[in-house]
Amino acid sequence: MQITVRSLSGKPGNSKETKMYYRVRNLCGLLGMVLPWLALFSAGIAPHPSSEWWWSISATYYLSPALVGVLVPAAIVLISYIGCEPVDNIVTTLSGIFGLGIALFPCKVSWIPDGTHVGFFQVPIEISHIIHTGCAAVFFLLIALNSIFLFTKHDETMTDRKIIRNKIYRFCGWGMIGLEAVFVALQLFKAPGYFVMILEILLLSLFGFAWLVKGDTFPFLNDK
Repeated sequence: MQITVRSLSGKPGNSKETKMYYRVRNLCGLLGMVLPWLALFSAGIAPHPSSEWWWSISATYYLSPALVGVLVPAAIVLISYIGCEPVDNIVTTLSGIFGLGIALFPCKVSWIPDGTHVGFFQVPIEISHIIHTGCAAVFFLLIALNSIFLFTKHDETMTDRKIIRNKIYRFCGWGMIGLEAVFVALQLFKAPGYFVMILEILLLSLFGFAWLVKGDTFPFLNDK
């Protein structure tokens, strides 16, 4: 099904397709917002092999199906997303592919020895960790660039609320890039591992909020 882009720019369009389009955006944002809390809750009620089980959302992979159960649908939504221009499709599709990579290649954890085969493709955990980390870095970078440069596109004239929304998109996008830089710094300076969880919660919150705004979830931010 092709989406009528004109209907998303305030001009006449198919109302059912428009509603479906915004629903996809809202679903993507909602999945991003609930992932950390669902992962923490579901892993929290499971037996804990180590006190480090909550140091990252990725670590909950070994205790709960929440990470895969939420991230895979979110990735599929991104891959299926149809933007207004080809570049929108490229960025969201790549985001979805790297999002799948996060789920298919789990991270390394302290309670599983090196050499253990993990994940969908059953590769050694130390190799899986490298792929996992790379996919996560590229995923959030693409999501951030999407928010900064693609969500902020506009027609020749901008409403006051569109100006506000663009500020939100840029704040979320640059915030995600800044958090990724902080993550690298923490790894270099050997900061406590639980900082990773804090950064991941903030990253997913910014990602989810940007998509919810794009989906017209908040009436006070929408054009009249």
